[in-house]
Order: sequence, then structure tokens, then C-alpha cells
Amino acid sequence: MESTTKPDTTTHQSMFHAVLARLDKAAELFGIKPEIAEILRHPKKEVKVSLPVKMDDGSIKVFEGFRTIHSTHLGPSKGGIRYAMDVNDDEVRALAAWMTIKCAIANIPYGGGKGGVKCDPRKMSEGELERMTRAYTRSMADIFGENKDVPAPDMGTGKREMAWLLDEFNRIKGEDCPGVVTGKPITLGGSKGREAATGRGVMVAALAAMKKMGINHKTATAAVQGFGNVGSNAARLLASKSIKIQAISDHTAAYFNANGIDIDAAIKFAASNGNILKGFTGGEEIDKNSILTLNVDLLVPAAIQGVITEANAKDIKAKLIVEGANGPTEAEADEILNNKGIIVVPDVLANGGGVTVSYFEWVQNKYGHYWTEEEVNAKHDTSMAQAFENCWYNSQQYKTSMRIGAYITALKRLDKAIRYKGSF
Repeated sequence: MESTTKPDTTTHQSMFHAVLARLDKAAELFGIKPEIAEILRHPKKEVKVSLPVKMDDGSIKVFEGFRTIHSTHLGPSKGGIRYAMDVNDDEVRALAAWMTIKCAIANIPYGGGKGGVKCDPRKMSEGELERMTRAYTRSMADIFGENKDVPAPDMGTGKREMAWLLDEFNRIKGEDCPGVVTGKPITLGGSKGREAATGRGVMVAALAAMKKMGINHKTATAAVQGFGNVGSNAARLLASKSIKIQAISDHTAAYFNANGIDIDAAIKFAASNGNILKGFTGGEEIDKNSILTLNVDLLVPAAIQGVITEANAKDIKAKLIVEGANGPTEAEADEILNNKGIIVVPDVLANGGGVTVSYFEWVQNKYGHYWTEEEVNAKHDTSMAQAFENCWYNSQQYKTSMRIGAYITALKRLDKAIRYKGSF
């Protein structure tokens, strides 16, 4: 693929360039027309706002808010809102592009979007967070819409923030618009099964990969980095399939138990301990970074981006990596892992369970009819299994990694959508 703005594939200066490097490789293998690839290299719309918020002490603090719409070729843009101090335009741009790829892989009628506010939610009161969320919603009222751009929870946000967003949006529009946001409380139109969906997708992808690789999941061992919503649910669901979870970690501590950690006990402990693992007694405390290089069959990085790097990839011993977090593997580490024969089920496939059930929530909101959790889980598992098969097939057909196979899977859909719509 030719482009006047093609990034250096050896030294990436941004998350977005890392996305583009993988997009370039997939486009070259698939043979997509350069003009179509060029469209996908540029976000459709980027919005940056200032949010003056009254703090509890009476002072006014101005927060930076972001929203990027990468693509709407397959449908309204879809993507989470994160509250974190490292939120910036490059990160949001990359995550929006990933959402475009992720939705195309999942075969759901969404494009990609992402948003966030630069803040430290752990240092803010509930009242401050609510006022900031409502200010962000007001600033994005012309961007959001159930048929335009549909946000959801991400790092630092949850169903509480989505309820505030929905209420503020409804006030502005003067009508009830439940489909404008997903990840809502069930009582406000949320979907059963949504909270565990991303971790469930990791479990489905891990089992599918193990079957392809000839690994018996009933005797397999695993390490899960990150014990938030995704990591804890992934660990719990993997353990329910008889996979021995030997190590878990969060930003405060990491623990190892050769006989397997009691995941239910760890979840209960964290819930009673300010949602952190520090002080857990169900395993030996180990260095947090060492969890990535343990001698296990399966490694699930489900914390933050950029944890598997060129520096530590050579020390990874797991046979299979299933990415629960967004962007946990830097582009420079991909080649090292490939050369070692490690199968990586990429984030754009593995953590697609969340957006899949978000789509189910959106559909239920539109029809006003709601499914049981068993129905949601069954539909989710079928969708994720099919997405895995498509990506595996393309990785084999094009003799490439699962990551590039996943990007090719997405490009096949996006290429047709762009050409049919005549968007250039």
C-alpha cells in the first residue's frame, strides 16, 4: 500500500502510528486499493472540548475532553469513554481506529469511535464526577446519537457514568433515548450479560485457540495481568472451564500459586478492599512485571496498553496470548512473538465481546424487548466463535499472524462498504 504519510514501522512515535503500521501490512497482503486504505488512515471527525466543572471546594477546574469518530462506513460510530490522566488525542484516535476494526471483525453494523476526559477519577468525589460527566455530555450533545455515535464505559467509567450521560442527553433532547449509550444499568435499559461480556469474549477466544493448537484446556495453566472488570471476569470464566489460573495481578500487586488461585476468593477480597488486590493471601506475592514471563500455557494481558514490548517479548514463555486490554502488545514486539511461535489472539478480536453485547443492548433498546442472560450469552458465544474462525481462516490463507489476519478480516468488510457507498 502506498501513502505519503506512511509511518516508520520500526520506531512508532504514537499509538495511532502503531495501528497504522498493522493496517498497512494487512492492506498490502489483502491488496486493498491505496485510495480506500488512505480513507481508513484518517479519522472522520475529531472533537476536543474544555469542561469547566465546579469542584466540591467551590473552585472551578477545567478538564480536557475528547471524542474521535474514525469511521461510519458500516454504521453509527461506537466506542467507550475513558477517564484517566493519560487520555490524549493520539490515544483516543488510536482507540477509535481499533473500534472500527473490532466492529468489522465482529460483523456488527457499527463504525469506530472513542472518547475520554483527562482526569483522575479516583481523586474526585461522586458529585464532581457527575458534574464533569454531565458537562462532557452537553459538549458532545451534537456528536452523540443512537443513530450517530453511541458511547459506552471504558477505563475509569461504568454504568453509573453511563446513567448520568443518558439522563443529561435525555434532558437536552427532551425525549427518552435509551439507545444513545450502552453499558447502562439494567433498570435503565442495559443488557443482561454486558458487564462480563468482554471477559467472556476472552474466554471464548482462548478456548477456540487452544483447540486449534491442540492444548487441552482442562490441564492448561494461565496468568492474568489486570484484575478489573475484564481481567477478573476472564479469570473467573477461564477457571470455570478448568483452566488453572496460577497468577493474577493489578496495579498494586501480583500473586502466584502453583496449585491455582481461588478466583472467586480473589474477586471477593478485591471487592472488600477498595477494588485492589494488595494484601491478598491466596498466593505468593511476586514482582508485578514477572507475571508476563511466567511459564504458563496462556497469558492474558488485561490491564493497560504497551506492556509487551521489544524488551520483554523475548522472555515470554506462554504458548498463547489472548489480549484482554486494548493495545497491550507494541508493534515492535509482534515479530519477536511470531518468530518464537507464540500465537497471539489480538485485542481487536479477543476483547470484542464487550462491543458485541453493547450491540445487543442497542438492538434491545430499539425494539423495547429484552433477552435473558442465557440468551445474551448464547448469542455472544456464537458471534465470538464465528469471528475467531474468520480471523483464523484469514491468518492461514494469507500465511500471517492472527493479528494481521484479524485486520484482513475487517478490511474485507470495510473495503466493500466504502466501494459500495462511493465515499471518495
